[in-house]
Amino acid sequence: MAKKEIAETPMMRQYLQFKKKHPDAILLFRVGDFYETFSDDAIEASKILGITLTKRANGAAQHVELAGFPHHALDTYLPKLVRAGKRVAICDQLEDPKLTNKLVKRGITEIVTPGVVTTDNVLQSKQNNFLAAVYPQAKGENRYGLALLDLSTGEFYASECTDQVLAKLVSGYNPKEILIERKHRDHLQRLLQPEGHLSDYDDWIFSESNNRERLLQHFGTLSLKGFGIDTLPLAITAAGAVLHYLDMTKHTEIGHITRIVRIDEQRHVRIDGFTAHSLELTTPMNAGGTTLRQILDQTVTPMGARLLDQWIAFPLKELQAIQQRQSIVANLVDNPQLRTQLTDQMKEIGDLQRLVGRVAMGRITPREVVRLGLSITLIAPIRQLALDEGEETLTALCSLLDPCAQLCQQITFQLNPEAPQQIGKGETIAEGFCEELDQLRRLLKSGKQYLDDLLARETEHTGISSLKIGFNNVFGYYLEVRNTYKEQVPEEWIRKQTLVSAERYITQELKEYEEKILGAEDRILALEQELFAKLIGTLQQFANQLLQDAQILAQLDVLASLAAVAKAYDYCRPTLNEGYDLEIVDGRHPVIERTLPAGQPYIPNDVRLSPIDCQIMIITGPNMSGKSALLRQTALIVIMAQMGSFVPATSATIGIVDSVYTRVGASDNIAVGESTFMVEMQEAASILNNLTPRSLILFDELGRGTSTFDGVSIAWAIVEYLHSTTQGRAKTLFATHYHELNELADHLERVQCYNVSAREIDGEMLFLRKLVPGGSAHSFGIQVAKLAGMPTWIVARAGEVLQHLEAYRTESDQAPDSATPSTSQSGGMQMSIFQLDDPVLTAVRTKINELDINNLTPLDALKQLDALKQMLNN
Repeated sequence: MAKKEIAETPMMRQYLQFKKKHPDAILLFRVGDFYETFSDDAIEASKILGITLTKRANGAAQHVELAGFPHHALDTYLPKLVRAGKRVAICDQLEDPKLTNKLVKRGITEIVTPGVVTTDNVLQSKQNNFLAAVYPQAKGENRYGLALLDLSTGEFYASECTDQVLAKLVSGYNPKEILIERKHRDHLQRLLQPEGHLSDYDDWIFSESNNRERLLQHFGTLSLKGFGIDTLPLAITAAGAVLHYLDMTKHTEIGHITRIVRIDEQRHVRIDGFTAHSLELTTPMNAGGTTLRQILDQTVTPMGARLLDQWIAFPLKELQAIQQRQSIVANLVDNPQLRTQLTDQMKEIGDLQRLVGRVAMGRITPREVVRLGLSITLIAPIRQLALDEGEETLTALCSLLDPCAQLCQQITFQLNPEAPQQIGKGETIAEGFCEELDQLRRLLKSGKQYLDDLLARETEHTGISSLKIGFNNVFGYYLEVRNTYKEQVPEEWIRKQTLVSAERYITQELKEYEEKILGAEDRILALEQELFAKLIGTLQQFANQLLQDAQILAQLDVLASLAAVAKAYDYCRPTLNEGYDLEIVDGRHPVIERTLPAGQPYIPNDVRLSPIDCQIMIITGPNMSGKSALLRQTALIVIMAQMGSFVPATSATIGIVDSVYTRVGASDNIAVGESTFMVEMQEAASILNNLTPRSLILFDELGRGTSTFDGVSIAWAIVEYLHSTTQGRAKTLFATHYHELNELADHLERVQCYNVSAREIDGEMLFLRKLVPGGSAHSFGIQVAKLAGMPTWIVARAGEVLQHLEAYRTESDQAPDSATPSTSQSGGMQMSIFQLDDPVLTAVRTKINELDINNLTPLDALKQLDALKQMLNN
């Protein structure tokens, strides 16, 4: 019914043709100077954009919803639709309405979705905007193809991996949109739990043979061997799907996508999504939290900030590559003047990577090309600084920079330094570049003087003192005569318009001048468009080299940032080797130490792990003492070291780690029937099934989600398994309040016990936050509850309960010689709670004991008895 209403007019029938092709997109339909939306699109757009929703008559007293905005405000409203996760189809007028008497020809010029957006006001400068495609192998096989493309920068990656690696890659790269085959939607939604939008399509877009051919066609190669993905059919399928999607969304100018890089999972430390989240690498766990990225980010270019994200998410396992980064950081730490000079130069470069991307797509504006030219001019001095002052590794990196001197000269010579954002809104081409253009501009500039001279001559000739020259779009230039003087108008003047108090005329001379001037304006616009297009063509020839320069500058920016942080925060250069030991002296948590109140120092701690004599550290101690911080700082120091950074410690020696796993905190997945404990056990099982001799494992309060007996038993068994497993002796930090686990050190040779010290002085807690040998037998939970502001009665009552529980423990609570978790002969750790006195009966007993029977009158005794009865009844 709605379509019949809309289809009453030719224009609306045209609208419906495009809407039928893109039913899942909000269609912005160009009508004159406005983009309009209709019907359901209008209702949705008005809510998202906050614009007025109206109705227009559509024949036969029918109405259709309407909402629109001026076409020049597209850059204001489009980002809001994209951020709301909407697909937007832009339907433009393909001809000038003034030049046709028929229905204006229109067409879809672009489809904008969260994964293929390229405008700066939608993109976040310090984050990549990846479009991903995921393709699973046949049912029952745990292999997936993954492709990732940032259209704005041309970065294109592909991989084949297991489900766990896939989830890590998706979490690390954080794509804004993921393409999937429709039949796999439910499975991939559960597996990936993506933050980005899932877009599902029919199976034709995931054809391996078609997609292999599409990749070969794009790269102009005979095979994909040179990219390292020739034998990865799932990766090829996913990557081809990405290119097909660009075709579907009208993004055909993609010359800046010059290669596809294979993601080699063997090259990077494995950090699953939960670990990255719990360590707060790039995303805080709570609103307002501080991440490792924020501490390390002193980058001065957007492309450097984006690369820093990738380095944090994907630390290296290759010793030589890590040491190369360290060497440059060390050079920049030791040479602050060089670092400052390089940073000052890079500050002015801007986002070279995305500017080149806009060149390749033909979407760069004149003003942006000027900015690009200024950026390119800085490459030469940066290169020279590094070559003159840098050490060998820095020199080798920066020697790859190409200053593109010829291109710089051309941009400088051809473009006006004050070029406008849009051609036609000012002078784009520099004076002196094109003689014809200069002549036309002189003609326009002399026009005002010509009109002034003409007006003076006609005033003298006619004697009309109030004569004026004006211009409008209907009549062009005209002479305006007030009615008082119309009798003095010469016969050769031609009347064109009558007003209330005046009449307007044209003359042959004025008409000829108008044609000359308007012709000059049109010719200037055409010439500037033509010359600018040629310049863009030249820039596109340099795109590959400029993208390489941008990548090198991004690396330099990150390395300079790491050096600045190392110098400012007193970090040391860690020693990495191919061994298995981990030794950190005076290690500090890089985030916590920067967020402590002023004047409060962070207490450093030593950690030593070795598969020979201290593979597993059991860490006990009070709540709030710093156990969790110690675990996390150890992992963060390892990650920082293997991304090439200096670390917060006096010294650190680290045998290369290939994976970091954490089981920290409580979470659930109630939507699919998974309790907190189930999620905890699933994550622990995933760790235990994937660990290697080079893994670093952090367990924090494992087993607390179930009963005490079950929890201790599971924790006990896991420690034994880690100690004895044939897969390798993974380095493990195990923080717990199960003091029973301390006894494992007596039975397992590579288990050592430590505690984070604290003291209780006159009922008050003093946290020393120092890791010392030996296990702790107390957690001081009641004292911590008191610090948290728990009501006094609860704190006091909890103390009484604790005394009863400890009193009922027997000697059999100690672990027997068989090295199995202990139970209590008097009911165990849980059952003894039922042996406590009821608090009401305790109060009654206290009340009776306080009575002075010898001095009670019979009436007082009855009153006291009634009070005791009331206590029992209440």
